Amino acid sequence: MQQTAAPLSSQPAANGNKSPILEIKNLHTYFFQETGTVRAVRGVDLRLDRQSVLGIVGESGCGKSITAMSVMQLIKSPPGRIVEGEILFYRDEGKPPINIVDLDPAGSQMRQIRGGEIAIIFQEPMTSLNPLFSVGSQIKEVIKLHQDVSDAQADQRALEMLEKVQISEPKRRLKQYPHQLSGGMRQRVMIAMALSCNPAILIADEPTTALDVTVQAQILELMRQLQADFHSSIMLITHNLGVVSQMADHVAVMYLGQVVEYGTVRDIFHRPLHPYTEGLLKSVPVLGRKSSTLVPIKGMVPSASAEIRGCAFADRCPHVKKVCREEAPVLREVAPGHQASCWLY
Repeated sequence: MQQTAAPLSSQPAANGNKSPILEIKNLHTYFFQETGTVRAVRGVDLRLDRQSVLGIVGESGCGKSITAMSVMQLIKSPPGRIVEGEILFYRDEGKPPINIVDLDPAGSQMRQIRGGEIAIIFQEPMTSLNPLFSVGSQIKEVIKLHQDVSDAQADQRALEMLEKVQISEPKRRLKQYPHQLSGGMRQRVMIAMALSCNPAILIADEPTTALDVTVQAQILELMRQLQADFHSSIMLITHNLGVVSQMADHVAVMYLGQVVEYGTVRDIFHRPLHPYTEGLLKSVPVLGRKSSTLVPIKGMVPSASAEIRGCAFADRCPHVKKVCREEAPVLREVAPGHQASCWLY
């Protein structure tokens, strides 16, 4: 029987004096298929503070993107469905939150939140931008959807946003189509579109994966600047630990649909607790590291449709013991503000 993790929100010391803007509690998102049930997210607890960056890391298939899609109510039903849990959006500080799970995905309130108050940047902008419409018209459409402005005001706002994301010749770019822009420019357009309505939360799902190293650094610096300008909170989803070390305040490590470790970026990189986190760090090349040999994590991630007894990482863990295969550990505080789901602790 899978135990329910203690919610991160029960540990206010982990986040100093900042108040949360988003809390995810015991989230379960499943996909019901003829061949079986895919348990993509299995009891996730997360907390995003105001004007902070939460990094979510893990291998492909660990549930990072499905967690983000659940927040945005973009899970296609059927076959997907949020079967349990809460997603609490604290729109106004000091007032009761909105539970996004209770909202109709196609309803007016959710449409206002989606894009207007919580925006998302997807991994590959070429598949997110419509090839049939100019860049300017697509930014303008988002602005007019969420704000009561005239065409002229929307045009001006679109131009201002392209200037904000530091695109060269912004007036000319407004009239161009996505295929006429480079990968870095398309990603800047996506950021401009996401921030055009001053959202309180920006979810960035692998925002730099398709970009070369130089452009990646520029995009990360741009996101840092824009976060300061717009006073927004960022949920940064990535498998790139280098990106997380540069951007995040707190980090959640996910494995097979669950959070297995949570702490400050310093905790995660300098005092990792979970064997999976240790494995991730050892498998990444680091400039100046004495050992030149990378240590991969043995084995494969189990299927998300598999019935797991005990710890999901047991078959790959170098510290596995009998209890690991019999009973699932819960996420608990091991050090102040630092939590891990492991029987070692």
